[in-house]
Amino acid sequence: MNEIKDAKRIVFKFGTNVLRGDDGEISLSRIYSFIEDISKLHKQGKEVIIVTSGAVGLGAAKVHGDTSSDIVLKQACAAIGQTTLMSIYEHGFDKYNITCAQILLTEDDFSQRVRYLSLSNVLNRLLELKIIPIINQNDTVSTSELEDEIEVFEVSFSDNDKLSALVASRLEADLLVILSDIDALYDKNPKEHSDARKITVVEEVTPEIESMGQEASKGGRGGMKTKLEAAKVVTRSGGHVVIACGKTPNILKKIFTDDNVGTLFLPTEQLTGRKRWIGFATNITGKIKINSGAKKALLEKDASLLSIGVTEVIGEFKKGEVVSILDEDNQEFAKGMVNYSSSDCKKLVGVHSEKILEILGYKNYDAIITRDNIVIL
Repeated sequence: MNEIKDAKRIVFKFGTNVLRGDDGEISLSRIYSFIEDISKLHKQGKEVIIVTSGAVGLGAAKVHGDTSSDIVLKQACAAIGQTTLMSIYEHGFDKYNITCAQILLTEDDFSQRVRYLSLSNVLNRLLELKIIPIINQNDTVSTSELEDEIEVFEVSFSDNDKLSALVASRLEADLLVILSDIDALYDKNPKEHSDARKITVVEEVTPEIESMGQEASKGGRGGMKTKLEAAKVVTRSGGHVVIACGKTPNILKKIFTDDNVGTLFLPTEQLTGRKRWIGFATNITGKIKINSGAKKALLEKDASLLSIGVTEVIGEFKKGEVVSILDEDNQEFAKGMVNYSSSDCKKLVGVHSEKILEILGYKNYDAIITRDNIVIL
C-alpha cells in the first residue's frame, strides 16, 4: 500500500525474541540486518524511531540469572544489559554515519503531562537533527511492578508494545512496525489449529478482533494481546500499524515493497493530542462507577459526567488526574480527567449538581468530568 511506502515518520518496535536466535543468544546478524535496512530508509529522508527490548535478557545471560520471579534481579539485569544493547546499535549505525540517541522511559514520563510534553519536544528535536532515537522501558526504575501491590493501579504501559504505541501516538507517526516472532494476526491460534486463517487487513480493532489475541511466547513480555492494544492506540491516533515476523529474512524490505506481509491495521480516527493523553498515556489510580442513564448520556449525547449519575468512587485521586469510568457491570468504557478529588467525589455520589456548593462549600464545575475531558474507549 502507498500509505506504507510513503510513510514519512516511522516507529519500529523490536521484541526480545526477534533480537536473539533460537539458542537464546543475541542474534547480531539479524540486528545488523535491521540496522542496514533502517539506514537506507533514513537516507531516503524518512524519520525513524526505534523502540527496542532485550536489555533484561542480555543482562540475565551475563549473570546467568533467572529473572522470572525476582523483580530486583530483573531490574539489575536491565541495567547490565542496556549498555550492551545500546553499544550494538551505536556500532551498527556508526557504519552508516548515522548518530543514535538513547532514551530510557518510565510510566511517569507519559502520565505526568509536563514530562509527556517535554518528551515530545526532545524527540522532535532529535528527528530534526537527523538522529535516530533508541527507546527502551527503563526496567531498572520502572514502577509497573507496583500494579499488583496497589488495589487500584493501572500503568500507562508495562511492555514495549504499548510503549511503542504511545511514542507513535505522541509523535503522530504515520506508521508503527511491530516485529516479533509472531508473523501476523490469525482468527485462532495457528499453533493449535491447522485451519487458522491469517488476517491481512484490519479496518478497526473491535472486541471481536481483540478476542483473537494470544499471550506472550517464552522470553517475551507481550504477545498478540498487547500488540492489538498497541494497534488500537495508534489507529485511533490516525496512524497505520504493521505486525510482522522479525525472523523472516529481509522482513523490513518486504514490508515496504510487498502488500501481503504480516497484518496491516488501518487508522480509524484522529483524536486530539489532549484526548490521546487522557485515553492512553496516563497511570490510573482511581475509578468512578456510573449508572446506565449516565453511560447512555456519555455514549449517545457526548454529555459531561454529572454527580447524579455516579454510584461509586474507588481509589484515591486528586483534582486534574485521570480516572477510569466503569458501567454497572464494572466494565471500563471510558476515561476522564476529574474536576474534583476522590474525597470530594465520594461526598457527591448521586447528588444533583445544584447541591455541590452546599455539600463541599465551593463549586468550580457543575460536572465531575466535563465532556471535553472524556475519552470513550
